[in-house]
Amino acid sequence: MALVIRTTKTSPRSLKPVIYSDFYNNLETENIKNDLLILQNEESVKTSIKNILLTDLGERFFNPTFGSEIRRVLFENFTIATEQIVRDLIKTAINNFEPRANVIDVKVNGNPDQNSLSITLLFSVINKSEPVTLELTLNRVR
Repeated sequence: MALVIRTTKTSPRSLKPVIYSDFYNNLETENIKNDLLILQNEESVKTSIKNILLTDLGERFFNPTFGSEIRRVLFENFTIATEQIVRDLIKTAINNFEPRANVIDVKVNGNPDQNSLSITLLFSVINKSEPVTLELTLNRVR
């Protein structure tokens, strides 16, 4: 009688297809091949959204309209209206500069004692059905 041992090997069809890819911001390299490490799919879109939200308008010399005005709002008093303004700024920035993401929900919680805003962004990546969550904390620096 023959003994059959089944192993779990991944075939090219069972691998998750790479739709979007980007480099890390710090251009981190792989030790063995000395190639640049790559962010793929949802992680690539998350990093892009972080870059958009943390870039002030006018900060990029040759693209002065890129970014958001969230940091300007950080120095105002925290109210419910401020949280709504931040929500609208986030949605506008993502709709303008990240075509790969569809915003589902944005939650903003102000922490006046710590001078920060906690942002929870729920979005879906185009061509994917499952939602992705991104959490950011923006602090006042002064």
